[in-house]
Amino acid sequence: MSTSESIGARVRIARNAAGMTQRELAEQLGRTESWLANVESERQPLDRYSVITAVADLCDVDVVWLLGQPYRLQSNGGQMAHAYIPALRNGLRRAGLVLSGHPGLAPSATGLVDLAGLREGLRAANVARQAANLPKVATLLPALVEDLNTAVLVSSGSQEAEALRLLVDAARTARMCLNQLGYADLAWSAAEVAAGAAARLDDPLLKAAVAWDRCGALLHHASLRETVAVADAALAELEPYAAGRQHDPRLVAMRGALHLRCSIAFARGAGSKEDVWGRVGAALADADRLGSQWYDLELHTVFGRGNVAVHAAEAGVEIDQPDAGLKRVPNVDIEGVPSRERRTHFRIDKARALHRMGRSAQAVVKLREAAADAPYYVYAHPMGRALVADLARVGVPSQASALSGLIRNMQLVH
Repeated sequence: MSTSESIGARVRIARNAAGMTQRELAEQLGRTESWLANVESERQPLDRYSVITAVADLCDVDVVWLLGQPYRLQSNGGQMAHAYIPALRNGLRRAGLVLSGHPGLAPSATGLVDLAGLREGLRAANVARQAANLPKVATLLPALVEDLNTAVLVSSGSQEAEALRLLVDAARTARMCLNQLGYADLAWSAAEVAAGAAARLDDPLLKAAVAWDRCGALLHHASLRETVAVADAALAELEPYAAGRQHDPRLVAMRGALHLRCSIAFARGAGSKEDVWGRVGAALADADRLGSQWYDLELHTVFGRGNVAVHAAEAGVEIDQPDAGLKRVPNVDIEGVPSRERRTHFRIDKARALHRMGRSAQAVVKLREAAADAPYYVYAHPMGRALVADLARVGVPSQASALSGLIRNMQLVH
C-alpha cells in the first residue's frame, strides 16, 4: 500500500504531533498498545468512523485529513470533479457577500434573470447527485450558484424570494457534493450559505431542511455533539407542524430524517447503543406513518423506509452490531429506493457488515456490485477504501480477481 493512502501512517503522524506514546493514545481509546501498533503498521484495520473520529479528537487533527481526503482519482471522472471546485468556492464566497447585503456588489451578468432555466438546471444537478454522479454535479454547480447570486442582487418581491429558494437548493446540493468529494470545510460554507438564504424566508420546512444539511456537514467534521444539538433544536421547532392528524407529509419526513442524523452521531460516539436504536426507531415510525412507497426527493433527504435501513446498516457497523443493523428494518426493498446514491451507500455498508461478520467473499461481491453501478462514488468513499485495504491485507482467495480490480481502481497501489 502507498504510504500516502495509509490511515495507519497518518495516525502515527498525528500521535507523534500530539506528543503521545502508543500506550498513552491506546489507553485513551480503550484499546491495547499492541492494537495501536498494528493499526499504525497496517496490520489492523481502522475501518469505523467512530474510532477514527476518536483518534482525531484526541490528537487534535482534522478527521478529513486523517481519512486522507479528498481523493483525486485519475480515472472515473475524479479529476474533472475536482477541477470545478475553485469556481464553486468563488461562487459560494460571493453568495455569502450577497446575502450579507454588502454594498458595492455588481451582478456578474446583465439582462433578465431566467429563474425557470435556473430551476431546471438545479433539477438536473439534483438528479445527478441522486444518481451518485458527483463529477456531473461538480460541473453544473458553479455557473448555477453565480447566476443565482446575480438573481438575488437584481430581483425584488416574489422573484427575489424565488431566487433565494433556489439559492438554498443550490447551496444544499453543493454541501452534499462537497462532503462526498472530501471538502468538509467548503461543505460547511455551503451549508451556511443555505442557512443565510433561508433566514430571509419564513418557512419552517426550509429551516428544518437547512438544519439537516448543517448536521450533514457537522458529521463530516466529527462534531457529533453539535450534530445532535442542531438536530434536536430543529426537531423541537418542527414538532408543532409535524404532529397531529393534519400533518404535512414533508414535515414528517424531515422529522424522520433529522432523527437519522442523530442516530449516526450517536453511533460514531455521541451516545449509547440505546440512543442509536431509539432514534432509528423514531425514524422508522415516521416512515411507517408515511407509507412504504414514500420517499422525499423534493428536499433531497430521500427519507423513507429504505433510507432508514441504509442508516441502520451504517449504525450497526459503527457500534459493532453489524447483523442487528442489517436486520433492523424488516421487509424493505433497498432496490426500490429512488436514489442510486442511497442504494450505493447501503451496499458499501452491507459489505462492511459482511466483512465484520466473517463473510469476506460476499463483502467483495457486494462492493463490486456497488462499484459497477456508481464507480467514482465507491472508489472515493473513505470507508469503502478502508474496507478494500483490509480485504487486501487478509486476502480473499475466492474473489482474488474482483478484489484486484477494486484495489487498482481505488489506486491503492502505485
